[in-house]
Amino acid sequence: MAKRSTRQSNGRAGGRAGRIAMRQAPVQQHLPAAPGQVGGQYKPLNDQELQDILNAAFEILEDIGMAEVPDVVMKQALAQGCHVNELGRLSYPRRFVEDIIDKACKNFTFYGRDPKHDIEVGGDRVWYGTGGAAVQALDMDTGLYRPSTLADLAQFTRLIDKLENINWFVRCCIATDITDNFDVEMNTAFALVKGTTKPVGMSFTLGEYVDPIVEMFDMVLGGKGKFAERPFCKVHISPVISPLRYGEDAVEVMLEVLKHNMPINEIIAAQSGATAPATPAGMLAQTTAETLAGLILVNLFKPGHPTIFSNWPFVLDLRTGAFCGSGGEISMMNAAAAQIGNHLGLPTGVASSMADAKAVDAQMGAEKALSALSCGLSGANMIYESAGMMASLLGASFEAFVLDNEMLSNVHRAIRGFEVNEETLGVSTIKEVVTTGEGHFLGGPHTMGAMERDYYYPKLANRQTPRDWNDSGAPDAWSVAREKVKNILAQEPDVYVDPVIEKAIRERWNILLDT
Repeated sequence: MAKRSTRQSNGRAGGRAGRIAMRQAPVQQHLPAAPGQVGGQYKPLNDQELQDILNAAFEILEDIGMAEVPDVVMKQALAQGCHVNELGRLSYPRRFVEDIIDKACKNFTFYGRDPKHDIEVGGDRVWYGTGGAAVQALDMDTGLYRPSTLADLAQFTRLIDKLENINWFVRCCIATDITDNFDVEMNTAFALVKGTTKPVGMSFTLGEYVDPIVEMFDMVLGGKGKFAERPFCKVHISPVISPLRYGEDAVEVMLEVLKHNMPINEIIAAQSGATAPATPAGMLAQTTAETLAGLILVNLFKPGHPTIFSNWPFVLDLRTGAFCGSGGEISMMNAAAAQIGNHLGLPTGVASSMADAKAVDAQMGAEKALSALSCGLSGANMIYESAGMMASLLGASFEAFVLDNEMLSNVHRAIRGFEVNEETLGVSTIKEVVTTGEGHFLGGPHTMGAMERDYYYPKLANRQTPRDWNDSGAPDAWSVAREKVKNILAQEPDVYVDPVIEKAIRERWNILLDT
């Protein structure tokens, strides 16, 4: 519960004077809508439906099993009591899977380089961050899409460093101006550590890229092995290729990051009607099985390693085959995926706010808010893609980041709900106002306390009268957000990497980001 106001009033302020007092009162902008609220209020599945989906997932893993199993995984699984079924596929017996779930990590600290950004992952706490691998950026000057660059990624990183509701940053776009795969990933990692001290995340194309990037992280932190002590970067891997096949490259990456204590976000992103059944129930049964197969993969080699159970059911427009990042179905299915993962007691990850809209407009706002709120109310621990992503994940927008950041304040406020107790019911205040007071609640101590505790006041959303809006130039959200972005990026960059260390990094690797 929010801290109660200690402000005292010596009299009653009413009418215009009361309204002026309320406007002039200091407001705690983020206390009523802080990140890390407790979700779980929205449950798309009833108890029987949830159990039916889980039973189907266990059946899939045991009776159908997994194909294209790398030798190192097959050897480990057979040694631990699994077997190859009559279909020639690796079968995971239900009792074995349940034992894996019991021994799996249930919560962990996702570290920031600055401890003030540490977040506790697990339970019902809800955090929002980014994801994506957009290949285009929405240009702030032209309002049109163009190929994304390393400079864009660096600017996005600096931007989210100042946005309080984006609790971690996974690179939202690809540096398409770099052609060598290793250089892309090394420069991505460097841009992340140079631009923010929040927790970050990235992916690795090959397992051999992990060691040098962790070496660079160790240099930033001050010595060999420092990263493993407080791993501030998690890896995104997709260990399963839907339907029900392992991906060898992802397995190699996983084995490498386990050596460095790096948290793993194991993502299943099947598409309805293409790589998974079109029915939501069938989709969830298959993808739950596949996400469990990813969890098994990690725990076969390192039981209890920090792993995020990230079932991201994706939707296709079955009329055209195009990916749909938004809509009621994808919002509902990702919320249901969180409900299933929470039922199993695992750290959960889902996806939201993947607007199909190309412009920063009403379509964008509706699509993002619908899914962000659904997933937050479901109690998902880590909600990805939650800011900045546009054009069905093909693009990223600077302006969308700041508007989404404010949208997420309202979402946090809704997840928080409201407190019902003697003070908030206010019966004595009601009695006083209607019997001995001035007949209204404006300016009174009960109202002033609620003003700080119960309401979030947006900084960007326009609440002017039409006349005042006209007189101020009739600004739209896109232009207001653009101005906000430019103001943030015009500030002197924070120095998050010691210049001596940065010089050594640049001498060691092909760092292409401008100083």
